[in-house]
Amino acid sequence: MKTLLVIDSSARSNRSTTRALTARFAAAWQARFGEAAVIHRDLGANPPPAIDEAWIASAFGEPNGETPAALANSETFIAELFQADVIVIGAPMYNFGMPSALKAYFDQIVRVGRTFAFTEDPENPYQALIPSKPVVLVTSKGSGEYEAGGVLESLNFLEPHLATILGFIGLGDIAYTKVAREEYKDEAWRYMVSAAEAEVDRLAADLAVA
Repeated sequence: MKTLLVIDSSARSNRSTTRALTARFAAAWQARFGEAAVIHRDLGANPPPAIDEAWIASAFGEPNGETPAALANSETFIAELFQADVIVIGAPMYNFGMPSALKAYFDQIVRVGRTFAFTEDPENPYQALIPSKPVVLVTSKGSGEYEAGGVLESLNFLEPHLATILGFIGLGDIAYTKVAREEYKDEAWRYMVSAAEAEVDRLAADLAVA
């Protein structure tokens, strides 16, 4: 049985395009492997705490064999990443980047000694520690002009930021499913949703047998 980790970050509990698409992927996965094969981390409903002084002191302190209380959430999130065979992330664009709950999540999981390590190579000072596995990144944006060639392309920090963080910890095998024109809900938006649904179905089928 393969394990799927679904990470939702939309603040909307309803009317969310990214949630609808990640749920579609999860439903296909459950149909193949069963309900127990899906781990759902809902950051929109349960935002991770921001890192603080206690977190930093614990993360960079000398390990003593026990997990400090300040790192409990971090350990849970990291364990899920290692356990998963495939990861699906729903990330709407908020103010040109990712939702704050998703940023807080990444702050919790990018951790020295757990998801990355320092090296002695001055040209490559970091080593990713999570084994490579497929990541499906589902994004949505208010305008299509944030995509490549659009007049707002330079303001799109969503996918570049996510790709940088994911690649840094070893998760560079990313497939993108994108929907735009959320502000318009017009024919072009409906076409994008339909195409994204087809892409999600294809990815769910391909990754289930990969």
